[in-house]
Amino acid sequence: MPLIPLEDELGDVLDKALHCAGLNEEELAARSGVAVDKIQNLEDYRYDDLTDDDLHRLAAALRLNEVGLCALARNKYPRPRITGLPFCVYPIHMPFGVGVVNAYAVVECCTGVGVLFDGGIGFEALQQVWPKAVTRIEAVFLTHPEAEHIGGVAGALRQHGLATFYGPRNAPCGPECWPLGEGETVVASGYQITAFSTPGHCAEHNCYLVRPKNVPQARALLISGDLVFAGSLGGGYFSCEQLLRHARRILEALPGSTVIAPGHGPMTTVDNERKYNPFLG
Repeated sequence: MPLIPLEDELGDVLDKALHCAGLNEEELAARSGVAVDKIQNLEDYRYDDLTDDDLHRLAAALRLNEVGLCALARNKYPRPRITGLPFCVYPIHMPFGVGVVNAYAVVECCTGVGVLFDGGIGFEALQQVWPKAVTRIEAVFLTHPEAEHIGGVAGALRQHGLATFYGPRNAPCGPECWPLGEGETVVASGYQITAFSTPGHCAEHNCYLVRPKNVPQARALLISGDLVFAGSLGGGYFSCEQLLRHARRILEALPGSTVIAPGHGPMTTVDNERKYNPFLG
């Protein structure tokens, strides 16, 4: 797989942390003892004058994981090797802004038959990067109804002869959307897929835990949408409090070996994000 950049740099994490803390740059400067011009430089992705002491003070003031924050600042955020899943996962990366938006095909390795999570920015873009090994989709799941995630869903349904897809309860997805709430489980294409209701980034958001139906104790995959990224969280546009609470709830409940497939950026693991994610450590 290509090396996908992290969704957020240090400046993005700082901006999200400020928003969630309800602080502006001047208030953070007063609380941390870091000069306001340095904080503004960080938000503009200028890190030349940043010291370890600055990072220590900012982490303490914003209640962030200092180890992960320093790793981001030094461009050394740990990336775990993704192995050991009992099925094939194909991340489908589409350009979005300065990064990527992700859909995922989870399939039986020999046949290429399985399920699709999210649809990316549009069906044409999805088709352009569609994995040749994925031959048929038997169910589609949506994490949340933002345009860059739902854009290709309708086309994927037509392409694979499906009438409906699964999505968050109460999401404005139209009559084709079959709602799933907290703890509800669907068996599709041999996979046991359990929904977690995780609003915060937006009002209607689901994550999905994927396991083989016949091997429920196998290493699992979490489709996290815009809840958790490698090294960051999604923006708390609907509710920072809910976003943080659900991110911590989900990562505390799952085994550390669980692989996380986020809506943006590279894949990671629960154990990696528990240790290093600035918002979760």
